Amino acid sequence: MSFIKKILSLLKNIHFQSLLGNGVMAVFGMVTIAVLYRALSVREIGIYVFFTTILALIDTLRSGFLTTSFVKFYSGTSVDKAKEVAGSAWCLALLITAGSIVLNLLTFFLSSYISNEGMILFLKYFSLISLATLPSFMANLIVQGDKRFDRLLWLRLINQVLFTGTVITLTVLNKSTLTSIIITYILSNLVASLAVMFLGWTMIGSVRSVTKKMFLELFHFGKYSMGTNVSSNLFKVTDTFFINFFLGPSALAVYNLGGRLIQIVEIPLLSFAASGMPSLAGYYNNNQKEEMMHVMKKMVGMLSIVIVLIAILSIIFAEPVILLIGGEKYIHTEAPNLFRIFMSICILYPADRFFALTLDVIHKPKINFYKILVMLAVNLLADYIGLRLFKSVYSIAIANVFPILTAVIIAYNPLNKYSKFGFWNIYVIGYKELVLLIKQLTTTLFNKEKVIKN
Repeated sequence: MSFIKKILSLLKNIHFQSLLGNGVMAVFGMVTIAVLYRALSVREIGIYVFFTTILALIDTLRSGFLTTSFVKFYSGTSVDKAKEVAGSAWCLALLITAGSIVLNLLTFFLSSYISNEGMILFLKYFSLISLATLPSFMANLIVQGDKRFDRLLWLRLINQVLFTGTVITLTVLNKSTLTSIIITYILSNLVASLAVMFLGWTMIGSVRSVTKKMFLELFHFGKYSMGTNVSSNLFKVTDTFFINFFLGPSALAVYNLGGRLIQIVEIPLLSFAASGMPSLAGYYNNNQKEEMMHVMKKMVGMLSIVIVLIAILSIIFAEPVILLIGGEKYIHTEAPNLFRIFMSICILYPADRFFALTLDVIHKPKINFYKILVMLAVNLLADYIGLRLFKSVYSIAIANVFPILTAVIIAYNPLNKYSKFGFWNIYVIGYKELVLLIKQLTTTLFNKEKVIKN
């Protein structure tokens, strides 16, 4: 009974819940990708990747405007303040979605003049996707702000189980096409949105609590974080465009397979970023500067060490991993080596991600915005030079290390001025915290209770 209680206690930990949620979704995502890479041709996969990349870029306008700003102003506040933030966020989300739909309607008729199949699919279906995903997007923000990562898991499960299950069914019936996959994506998101509205997780009634002041605060903060998110998403977009138009859809499919597998790293990174953001904001809002900086250093150090271990295993077992996910037709392509390159670069991701989050929390989103612009310029230059010299997907992959290094260097200086800390000391703290965490988990899971005799 005591062992069961300890397990239940672990399951209630918000970091574990966030990690579990992202881990489960990554498994479903990998299964879906494995099915699609076998069901569609290499060229069709390239078109699908191009479509999803453009979709993600445009959707970032909404998520970039609201995700960081919502969690920052919502976490650790009173009930009335939370309603005010949620209501104002709903109004801003509705406005952004409506603007996207109007823009899409104006550009829809251009699809007959465009030859790129990925862009044609985007112009046809973007409005439907924007509407179908809005309620689930808002529910995602709210449960994250409330630190209800158990609800976040259920929200994602509803969507992903339906999507993955339908894709597998279509493939078994030999009905998998680009159009059928996109329609399945829309319907699965619509069902998830209806479900969270029925469960009352969206706080849609809070629109009555909207205030002009909070709306403008979210807007002005969000325009910088949106710029940061959109600009950072442009890295993938520029890589995708360069490969799609200079090397072709087939090369894009191979590049995407090697890059897609960095989800192995993004699982812990996104999980701890999602659960760590409310903690950072909470400490800052309560004027606990040292505690906030310790959380940042701990997260960067621990995750970097874990990712080093994952990267080593990934480099050794690259071929079997590509064979498992992509199938035999990709094993003799550049995909395994691309996977090795991406996993090595990922070691820098925790510093980049948490430095950026902390800058947002301490009200310095402008630095992140301008930093991203510099990174984008570096990425474009590196991509262009790489393709001109080598005309290979390897050059695009290796080019990714330069903007990441640039980001870490730029973000470190203002953070160090805010609170002095040594860069390499982050990893010392991370190692100590990781050892402590392992000891605590071992004690919780395996040690029996000591019997105290009177």
